[in-house]
Amino acid sequence: MKFYLMRHGPAEDRADSGLDSDRALSAAGRERVRAVAKRLLDLEEAPTQIITSPLARSVQTAEIVAIASKLSARRGTVEVRRELSPGAGAEAVLLVRRTALEGGKRVLFVGHEPDLTAVVSTLVGGFHRPFDKAMVVGLQLPAEGGQARLRFVLDPRTLTLETAP
Repeated sequence: MKFYLMRHGPAEDRADSGLDSDRALSAAGRERVRAVAKRLLDLEEAPTQIITSPLARSVQTAEIVAIASKLSARRGTVEVRRELSPGAGAEAVLLVRRTALEGGKRVLFVGHEPDLTAVVSTLVGGFHRPFDKAMVVGLQLPAEGGQARLRFVLDPRTLTLETAP
């Protein structure tokens, strides 16, 4: 089963409310996320389901990916889950594993650092590259459990795909 983990796009430094959870994507962040989503579509790696952190910048990232990848035309869904909130740690790993066991395919998880690096590291048995904003990591997860395989890293600045050996 193919899974994707994506860090939210670049966000404003401060929200009007003063709350970190309310920080929205910047204009440049929206454009970066849109470009990454279009690249996924071009690579035939568009998700069929998106699960996102409840923070504003992650929800906005998920919405942009859904629109740019034509998710609704493919009958896909977007779901907000607290397990992807910053600091979720093991809960995020369990959510990914549970989604795989339930038969989820081509699911994109949108979240935060350093949680995403920890999730990928746990699933593949070692991953030490921090996620840049709007970066996507593609994984292959066996349906029966076990260790995942790193498929690719999509660099959001260059839109180049680095494939795993």
